[in-house]
Amino acid sequence: MPPNTTASTGQQPGKSGRRKGRKARLIVLVLVLALIGGVAFGAYWSISTVRASFPQTKGTLTLKGLSGPVEVKRDNYGIPQIYASSDADLFMAQGYVQAQDRFYEMDVRRHMAAGRLSEMFGKSQVDNDEFLRTLGWARIAKEEYDTKLSDASKKYLQAYSKGVNAYLQGKDGKDISLEYAALGFTNDYKPQAWTPVDSVSWLKAMAWDLRGNMQDEIDRALLTSRLGPKQIADLYPQYPYSRNKAIVQEGQYSELTQAFEQGGTSGTSGTSGTSGTSGTGGTSTGTAGTQGTASGAAGASGTASGTSGLDSQLGGLTRVLDDLPPAVGVNGDGIGSNSWVVRGKHTITGKPLLANDPHLSPSLPSVWYQMGLHCRSVSSTCQYDVTGYTFAGMPGVIIGHNQDIAWGMTNSGVDVTDLYLEKITGDGYLYDGKVKPFETREETIKVAGGSPKKIVVRETNNGPLLSDRDEELVKVGKKATVDTAAPDRGDGYGVALRWTALQPGTTMDAVFAMDKAKNWTDFRKAAALFDVPSQNLVYADTEDNIGYTLPGRIPTRAEGDDGSLPAPGWDPKYRWTGYIPQDALPYEYNPERGYIVTANQAVIDPDKYPYTLTTDWGYGTRSQRITDLIQSKIKDGGKLSTDDMRQMQLDNSSEIARLLVPTLLKIDTGDKDVREAQKLLEGWDYTQDADSAAAAYFNAVWRNILKLAFGNKLPKELRVKGQCLWVDPVNTTGPADEAEKVRECGQRDPDQAQPDGGDRWFEVVRKLMDQPKSEWWKTPKAGTRPGAADRDQLFKRAMIDARWELTAKLGKDIDSWSWGRLHRLFLKNQTLGTEGPGFLQYALNRGPWELSGGEATVNATGWNAAGGYGVVWVPSMRMVVNLGDLDKSRWINLSGASGHAYSAHYVDQTDKWADGELLPWSFSDRAVENGTTDKLVLKP
Repeated sequence: MPPNTTASTGQQPGKSGRRKGRKARLIVLVLVLALIGGVAFGAYWSISTVRASFPQTKGTLTLKGLSGPVEVKRDNYGIPQIYASSDADLFMAQGYVQAQDRFYEMDVRRHMAAGRLSEMFGKSQVDNDEFLRTLGWARIAKEEYDTKLSDASKKYLQAYSKGVNAYLQGKDGKDISLEYAALGFTNDYKPQAWTPVDSVSWLKAMAWDLRGNMQDEIDRALLTSRLGPKQIADLYPQYPYSRNKAIVQEGQYSELTQAFEQGGTSGTSGTSGTSGTSGTGGTSTGTAGTQGTASGAAGASGTASGTSGLDSQLGGLTRVLDDLPPAVGVNGDGIGSNSWVVRGKHTITGKPLLANDPHLSPSLPSVWYQMGLHCRSVSSTCQYDVTGYTFAGMPGVIIGHNQDIAWGMTNSGVDVTDLYLEKITGDGYLYDGKVKPFETREETIKVAGGSPKKIVVRETNNGPLLSDRDEELVKVGKKATVDTAAPDRGDGYGVALRWTALQPGTTMDAVFAMDKAKNWTDFRKAAALFDVPSQNLVYADTEDNIGYTLPGRIPTRAEGDDGSLPAPGWDPKYRWTGYIPQDALPYEYNPERGYIVTANQAVIDPDKYPYTLTTDWGYGTRSQRITDLIQSKIKDGGKLSTDDMRQMQLDNSSEIARLLVPTLLKIDTGDKDVREAQKLLEGWDYTQDADSAAAAYFNAVWRNILKLAFGNKLPKELRVKGQCLWVDPVNTTGPADEAEKVRECGQRDPDQAQPDGGDRWFEVVRKLMDQPKSEWWKTPKAGTRPGAADRDQLFKRAMIDARWELTAKLGKDIDSWSWGRLHRLFLKNQTLGTEGPGFLQYALNRGPWELSGGEATVNATGWNAAGGYGVVWVPSMRMVVNLGDLDKSRWINLSGASGHAYSAHYVDQTDKWADGELLPWSFSDRAVENGTTDKLVLKP
């Protein structure tokens, strides 16, 4: 149900109001369309037409290809539980039911993964398709299906496709969803049959959004245009291992070391963090940095000549990446997740509890689809009894539990991508002193309402040339600073991508294997197949065991290459040397402490591990907070309940506020209005509830601290698009006269810009708090706003700026301020809800919701401090599995089961999700039957 918030307060009416609102919205839709297109057009878009695509959920349907009857039981939230007597029937029914609720979403996903968006949406998507065809996800997925997957997985994928196509049979677009009816007025697109490769391709799209540190690699290279090595190192501090514990603390270190010493795959010594210094990979040697920032950033001297070409082209790459529609995340940035598991000695049931809430981009419908897949009798011919969160378009369950085990996932963040500069000639590319020919293929992009376009994709031995897909990138490296052994630039270097997902893998096999695993040994074997994307997997079982394992295809690099900057593709010593052996990847089983926490922190202390996994971990703010909450509960013999786990997921504490507020309160602002706002912080418990005025003011202060200390000193490629500053030219060695300054405007989308305010920036500021005279704290006067020469003066300026920013946004009366008024969630249909005409966006989108939580908070309703306060990623679902009684497990989804805009199940879980509630999660036959409101029988 849409929230129907009012413009003045954002308060949501009761259920009766929401029902009336939904009916009114339908009537308005019909009236608007009738006015636009005339009586006949309006009749076509009648309420009955809008509802025509709603699925049949009761009675009986015949499904050709089934070997026996299948029952589909839905609860009052429309969540289906499927019962069958064979694996093939189970997955065929899964395909049919998911297509009933979500086929339009599935269709868009497969077109994105295949680089075929232009077939649906026209010429506006050609550039995206060119880039996606260059990556070649669908081509790799087909090779994966043909050569890598087991016969059983292929059988299940075929059965799933058969179910989807059974649903499509005999239906026109308007019979499938409202979106197809809308598309029908602009092009003649017709949905095509589903294939197994369509399902496998989605794994590549998911892996792209969870690909690791590629954006950090780009950003560090871009920073060299205005910052020196020491400054860049300040912005990428080492991971605080002593304060924020790694995931694996009691793992098999001796066995890992032995595997390293014996094993065949070379690796590098795992060092803690990234220095971001120039020279890595031979791409930035000689860059000493400049003072060319808005205020003259710390310690800058020398010149930065020779970097502007690379800056421009990597900025072009960033813009291409920003334009790609996200599969599950914010194009690789800000992707987090929480998952933790507690053993029975610390729980009231005496059996484990497992919690998970992946943090992804908000989407409508949610990326997740809740479902149960049940064999009536588990046997060799029907092996599954599993429930949890699935992806519409893919068989199996991704996260959830079966009758014996439960598991959760968080993104590991390991470094599985590298950019390579390539010396291109007319005949090919340079490698080891010789010119090698490109591998090429021709791709034809069909365009709705237009002529097809042909492109040629070129690949080096490192991967596809991304620089071929953007006119700026054609000149990549034209002025890139490289060492003296580098080849002549000629017309410039290209940029190629090496990425583990561009090789066929076995992740689909892993999904089916995890779904039927019975114990830790089975689970570890299944996880070893989960090669891309690499995820932190937590485990629990009904026998009171808990565990963690890191699977994935993770590359090893030559000594001295940590993957933090683009590397010279012409030099063989920068090639990947292999992959970390699966037996040498970190894991932990039944640690003495009785719990395991994963929240994107470092996997393992590098002093205890011989391989480099990445130099760009999350900084552990959320993970340590979760650990602290667990420890506070279990001290003196305390026990955790399912509801305790839920409450922990909702923790809104701001760790950066805990650090900064004591200092902020000591500052004399000299302004009664600012002092009035400052008083909000007195006695504040650092909790970011939606109704908190203190949270609103603190986050505004934090945003302004970041802008003044760092944001205004970053190159334009990292700043918010349209944000313009007068800065010193990059080729100056000292502050320029006012007349010599140049105007530079930001180029990055608001939810991708820096400083984003995440926990890397927490760590940057934490280290600088002990350096109150650091050059970073200096900022110039701006109009009537004072400048700053030290930390406290900058904090004073930030408090002043925040006061007047919130006055403009929320009003002068601070009694009316609240964090939720700034921190709002809008759910948008990811295609026509963002690009369609206004009336269609109104029909498809929902919101706003005023949310608690914040950046790097356990309740991670993330926002980008450079771009504003709006919510850009969320806990996309929440679950707590009770291994003592699986029927007492709880779950919630961001939106609802249905992708149909006016279904009762479109956003019927969102209000409860926003309030932190969880729904009952039935598993046993009896519990499911008791909760069933609709029953559909599918017959052969």
